[in-house]
Amino acid sequence: MRVSTLVAGLLRRPEAGAALGLIAVLIFFGIFGGLTFLRPAGMASWLNVAANLGVIAIPLGLLMIAGELDISVGAMVPFGAMTVAIISGHYGFSIWLGMGAALGFGVIVGLINGILVVRTAVPSLIVTLGSLFAVQGIVLGLTVLITKSTSVALATDGIAKAMFGDFVLGGQLQVMVLWWLGLTALYVFYVHLSPFGNWIFAMGGDKVSARNAGIPTDRLTILLFVLSATSAAFVGMCQAMLYNSAQVAGGQSFIFNAIISVVVGGVLLTGGFGSVVGIFFGTITFAIVTQGIYYTDFDRNWSSLIIGVLLLAAVLMNNTFRKMALSYAPKKGAK
Repeated sequence: MRVSTLVAGLLRRPEAGAALGLIAVLIFFGIFGGLTFLRPAGMASWLNVAANLGVIAIPLGLLMIAGELDISVGAMVPFGAMTVAIISGHYGFSIWLGMGAALGFGVIVGLINGILVVRTAVPSLIVTLGSLFAVQGIVLGLTVLITKSTSVALATDGIAKAMFGDFVLGGQLQVMVLWWLGLTALYVFYVHLSPFGNWIFAMGGDKVSARNAGIPTDRLTILLFVLSATSAAFVGMCQAMLYNSAQVAGGQSFIFNAIISVVVGGVLLTGGFGSVVGIFFGTITFAIVTQGIYYTDFDRNWSSLIIGVLLLAAVLMNNTFRKMALSYAPKKGAK
């Protein structure tokens, strides 16, 4: 096998562009910000961001690979946070009851989204847009009605705090980093090493053909929506336990940040193409860009512009290498 054929094969992989984008971002901040952001304290700053974002981005990415989209995650983060804070903070019930309720409501919202998408044929963007505003209204209305405030305190200790809302490894990394790594490993196994993953890609390629081939497209779609909503509620719950409080308006940025991370990770908006590893790289790239800017001498007033340009460049690089790989044809007789 020639080197060119091997390189073309690697570039065809969905995570190739994401890996190259990550390397480019590391080089950029290494030049303009020094290597401070690669020291333990610097790494912790962007790893914590990547972990919270990554737990949401991967199931959202799987939905996008399957040809669907869920933007209600932006409301599910504060929903999960406020649920555990009200039940276990305001009312003083067991933290485990609050956690169970937060995750349970995530399952319910995911079921509603999934059932509406498969039963009504309304585009998932519209369905989850409605869910986004509905859940936001429920969170705000019930929180003010119950607590007379938009912020609720929560005190957590013991094993629940250690497992879901604490710092580890010297007090710099959030325990969410461990959850993110563990969940990523599970997603890699189920998506790339089991028939479950083939079904997702088949749905994104042609849902009608996938259904005709015997793939349970409706059940799988509902499952993916449940996974997306519950993951967002999980992140919100953990953040409330970590910071000992919950805010009604918290988590709004996860809507676009997660989608950007997924796209930077090589997932096509049209579905049928992507990988868990690519989303993993894309999430890290986004986190480094958003946090690395503070290690440079750039004027902070221009930070949003710089972040936008770098992320756009990463996406364009991803698309360019993918098109080059897909258009590559080895010469006849090449070995």
